[in-house]
Amino acid sequence: MAPDGSDERHEVTVPTQPSGLGWMPDGTMLIVSMTDHCILRWSPGTEPTVHADISEHCGHWANDLVVASDGTAYVGNFGFDLDAFLDEHGIAGVLTPPGPPTTNLVVLDPSGSVLQVVPDMAFPNGPVLTDDGTTLIVAETMAMRLTAFDVNSDGTLSNRRVFAQLELVPADGICLDAEGQVWVANALAPQAVRVAEGGEVTAVVNTSQTCFACMLGGDDRRTLYAMTAPSSDARIASVSTDAKIEAAQVDVPGAGLP
Repeated sequence: MAPDGSDERHEVTVPTQPSGLGWMPDGTMLIVSMTDHCILRWSPGTEPTVHADISEHCGHWANDLVVASDGTAYVGNFGFDLDAFLDEHGIAGVLTPPGPPTTNLVVLDPSGSVLQVVPDMAFPNGPVLTDDGTTLIVAETMAMRLTAFDVNSDGTLSNRRVFAQLELVPADGICLDAEGQVWVANALAPQAVRVAEGGEVTAVVNTSQTCFACMLGGDDRRTLYAMTAPSSDARIASVSTDAKIEAAQVDVPGAGLP
């Protein structure tokens, strides 16, 4: 996608609903296939093949992922039927103990085998890796926090800790900048917020619709791309073409993966 809004498009059909994307060391793409809990592997001009099946570790739909430089992948899932839960309990049900069920973050080795299963994650979402690959930060959407892990030499995770507790911001997609701060898509509001370790909000970019993912890109990685839509409700989103990619210039460039 060029600065003037023009773009070059390649399409691959994922009947079971695509979600997180990442690239392997050889340039092939990993695609989360949500409703069958698979991770697909795809190159242009080919048909997708199954890289991994994580069904036994998913409470509900598979969702987001990040792929490390060596091909290790970190994959989250909903853990529960989000739309049904909100229909019954509303957003208050998220904030009232015990809240929604927790689920697993799944670590896959480069061959697609399960390397580790990290339990008790509150809707793990939008994972990012630091430049040196030694820290993973993941949004726990339903706990309204960002959680960090140390990445061990074998790709497994340890030293789980709170990176930032957020105030009424159910973090969806996130991205990392060169000062170690995290841009967070606020899935309840038309905004992306920049958050320092510890939770201080240091910048806000307002969008025209609710923001569900963000990424720092462009030639100098100072363009914040925000993925926005009127709603995340599957019944609305599946029949709507009102989503947008919105862009804003920021001061600090992006860092890490993706």
